[in-house]
Amino acid sequence: MTIRRHPARFSAVAAALAAVLVLSGCVSSFLPKPPSTRSTPTGETVAADLEPFYSQVLKWKGCEGGEFQCTTAKAPMDWKNPATKSISLALIRKTASGTARGSLLVNPGGPGGSGYDFVRDSVSYAVDDTLQKNFDIVGFDPRGVNKSSAVSCYDDSKQLDSYLFDVSPNPVGSDAWIADQEASNKKFGEDCLKHTGDLLGFVDTVSAARDLDLLRAVFGDKKLNYLGYSYGTLLGATYADLYPKKTGRLVLDGALDPATSSLDVSETQAKGFESALRAYIADCETGKKCPFTGSVDSAMATVRSLLDSLDASPLLASDGRRLGSAAMTNAIILPLYNKKSWPYLNDLFSQVMQGDADYAFQLADNYFGRNAKGKYTDNSAEAFIAVNCLDYKNPPVTNASLRTDAAKLKRAAPVLGPQLSYDVSCAAWPFTSQRDRVPIAAKGSAPIMVVGTTNDPATPYVWAKNLASELENGHLVTYKGEGHTAYNKSNSCVNNAVDDFLVSGTVPAKDPLC
Repeated sequence: MTIRRHPARFSAVAAALAAVLVLSGCVSSFLPKPPSTRSTPTGETVAADLEPFYSQVLKWKGCEGGEFQCTTAKAPMDWKNPATKSISLALIRKTASGTARGSLLVNPGGPGGSGYDFVRDSVSYAVDDTLQKNFDIVGFDPRGVNKSSAVSCYDDSKQLDSYLFDVSPNPVGSDAWIADQEASNKKFGEDCLKHTGDLLGFVDTVSAARDLDLLRAVFGDKKLNYLGYSYGTLLGATYADLYPKKTGRLVLDGALDPATSSLDVSETQAKGFESALRAYIADCETGKKCPFTGSVDSAMATVRSLLDSLDASPLLASDGRRLGSAAMTNAIILPLYNKKSWPYLNDLFSQVMQGDADYAFQLADNYFGRNAKGKYTDNSAEAFIAVNCLDYKNPPVTNASLRTDAAKLKRAAPVLGPQLSYDVSCAAWPFTSQRDRVPIAAKGSAPIMVVGTTNDPATPYVWAKNLASELENGHLVTYKGEGHTAYNKSNSCVNNAVDDFLVSGTVPAKDPLC
């Protein structure tokens, strides 16, 4: 999973605290003052108000058919005021098949991706047999996500349908169209705050990274071992920056560059998906079931014309939803994540060109975790926006600046650039972020491995190169190929480099260029 965009709005990536209970009156003057720091079972010293969290004992129980163990950990909702309120973090693990070297925490990306479901449903896709032999593989739902204390915006799934899939009647980029998007996103934020409460202001990545340190400690590990995919690389890098001396072996696959501006993120990602789309078309035209004929350039122009036609006249699906260019874009993007999924695009384009919207919605629904009954199997769509809107400062925009940026994206990626324009999803979010887009150096950390794929459409290779160079002790492993992320889905060169690093601490002398 990667940085996902709110498709119905063409958005980019993107709390009042409970009062502290205190003793009042003169009685408090007779009570002994607690020590300012206390020691945890791992021998660490933490602030006294964090000690109840760092010293908690987890009770693992068999679950999910008996192959796994599950439990729940408690974390402070507000790490600056730990005594105010706690939240729950859902955990699942598969114990090592051999002698465990400790825990390996795995994050699938997002933000909003469920590490719990990732390990439960596809542990062998997440990590190979070597890592399963040497580590207890732990999946966790970050704060705000799925089975942990979660972001919730609606009681009725049809309301989320409306937010994600409704098509604005106004021409894209007009004043009225932008106003409609702003009003819709403002209402969405208000609904999320109403249903989620104070937690909505504390689902940022820095808080989630602090949760990682808590989990490391309660697992009994002196240092964190971690494998993060896509957005999970930002979570891992943030941890390393906060706790450089507690980094064990961190692998960041499909990296985000924390120093890249919002517009540059959109432009680079638009180019990445456009490149992958061109690669798909070139491959498609060598087969027998390709819906395109002629050159790659002419096929790309056909896709752009198709998207424009869906803006002008959305297709009606059998369930009553209308297919606009935004939902169609997500249907296109999903199979581009993995070359093995490219055949789905043949059916997608063929059916939409024939006026049938149902298959496109099947793909778009899969993108958002919506099942055939119209219910959402997780809260990833809501959590994705909530986390992104908290993570970085959102620069003020005007209609004119939005149009200027849209023109730049169209020049950079004529087919998909327009689909990633007009970022207003966080403009009226109930909470503001104070985090700047700056490099993460993680000074004093142990070696950190960064894996990048040369034609990764979702987290383009340049981001992996940037992050590896920004980290004081970053080491790049390049996979020359297609698809989003590389470990356990590319070749033995990548797998061996990652396995050797996580198991033995072996750092490649130079980029192996797999």
